[in-house]
Amino acid sequence: MRRWIVGPAALAALAFSWEATAQSMGPAQVNVQTALDRIAAVDAQLHSVLAVDPTAMEQARAIDAGSLRGPLAGQPVLIKDNIESAGTLPTTAGSLALAGNVTNRDAPLIARLRSAGAIILGKTNLSEWANIRSSHSISGWSAVGGQTHNPWALDRDPCGSSSGSGAAVAAGIVRFAIGTETDGSVTCPSSINGIVGLKPTVGLVSRTYIVPISHSQDTAGPMADNVRDAAELLTVIAGSDPADPATKDADEHKTDYAAELDAGSLKGKRIGVMRFASTEQLNPAFETALALLRAQGATLVDIKKFEDRGIGKNENVVLMTELKADMGKYLKGSPAPIASRSLADLIAFDKEHAQQEMTLFGQELFEAAEKTRGLDDPAYKKARKASFEAAGPNGIDRLLKEYNVVALVGPTTGPAWKIDAVNGDSFGGGGAGNLAAVAGYPHLTVPMGLVKGLPVGLSFMGPKWSEALLLNLGYAYEQARGPFPTPSFYRSIEEGDPEVAPYLLPAPR
Repeated sequence: MRRWIVGPAALAALAFSWEATAQSMGPAQVNVQTALDRIAAVDAQLHSVLAVDPTAMEQARAIDAGSLRGPLAGQPVLIKDNIESAGTLPTTAGSLALAGNVTNRDAPLIARLRSAGAIILGKTNLSEWANIRSSHSISGWSAVGGQTHNPWALDRDPCGSSSGSGAAVAAGIVRFAIGTETDGSVTCPSSINGIVGLKPTVGLVSRTYIVPISHSQDTAGPMADNVRDAAELLTVIAGSDPADPATKDADEHKTDYAAELDAGSLKGKRIGVMRFASTEQLNPAFETALALLRAQGATLVDIKKFEDRGIGKNENVVLMTELKADMGKYLKGSPAPIASRSLADLIAFDKEHAQQEMTLFGQELFEAAEKTRGLDDPAYKKARKASFEAAGPNGIDRLLKEYNVVALVGPTTGPAWKIDAVNGDSFGGGGAGNLAAVAGYPHLTVPMGLVKGLPVGLSFMGPKWSEALLLNLGYAYEQARGPFPTPSFYRSIEEGDPEVAPYLLPAPR
């Protein structure tokens, strides 16, 4: 089932009619038209956009006619469909259980975007429930939106759970998108789609009115064409929110991230190289990136080993326990006339609608979460303490201190795997982003290179509240690296020089 507020045929008709009147449009209207044209041209193949906001052009006219000239004035932004926005669009998290979840309220980060002049273009597809329903799920698939495809090769997965946001930016539909991450859901799709993504410090960006998994690890973050765009987006969405206690110190730490960017910021910096996060497949691109960092004046310090056995098992206990509690709180608080008001209700819904929801994979993680004993359970508290300490104080913080470095670098993850409805995801290996996710520390990924024609990213990680530092390091690397290739919409990498359908145009950058 594909949920379109404005369908593909209507989009094509609108694009044709708007072309004739483009000369009478203001800049914001032209930006929206361009994005809608691009959706009409390519998204029937990608399935990255779930719904176009029917007020998008109206928003643009208001920007063109008004005096609002914020940092994102007139720029269309796509929002992952687990984030609420005012209007007629439901917030579904990809599930039919929330098909009627029209709350008509803006998440605080959406309100910040509007205040900065951004236009909410619509909602993007995602891995259903942000990939927390089943350990055998398919990244990029949701019952509401179907399967999102990777614009570099349409038979490849875009990773998740912010799949549509990553694919849409890579495909040139928009420059700016918002994703969310609990563990890898911003950085993996950014890396695999060849764009920039930043998972901020947990507490820098409000989570209010976002469908949750874990209050310990959840955060929204920018996904963009380049580091400067990501910095501009973060500058707008960061800040304290009284409804989200985790953000109480955000205003104290936020800054104008874009204004502070410096292409010379690598000079004199000591950076830890996470050799343990690389693989034979990733090493050539990684070594090329490291040579570039050295050439820009960075001193690189090898970190060959790291024991993180305290993270995995404990993280799972945390996520399962918090999922039940946090999801229940969100569902009970929705003002929409939805029937599901608890995790147990969602499990029952999936069983009743198994033909639509569970033909490809089940809900064993939902069922495991339902059996947990709540936030007061001593086992949960012990697991959270153990996982955080292993990833934060005894992980990133210890590595920074022990090796006397300001940040860590490593490959983000391997290249995209083939979409496989039988066997599910098969991640390509490599990467150490789990440390930053569990610690709640920032993690930036910047396109690093191609592996057999598929993009892979370079990760920069640092201590809590180090977004400005990471963006500067990533920006200096990006500027030295030069322009990155754009997707060609190949049907398959294996075809060598595959035929590209004439309407699948290379993405503008």
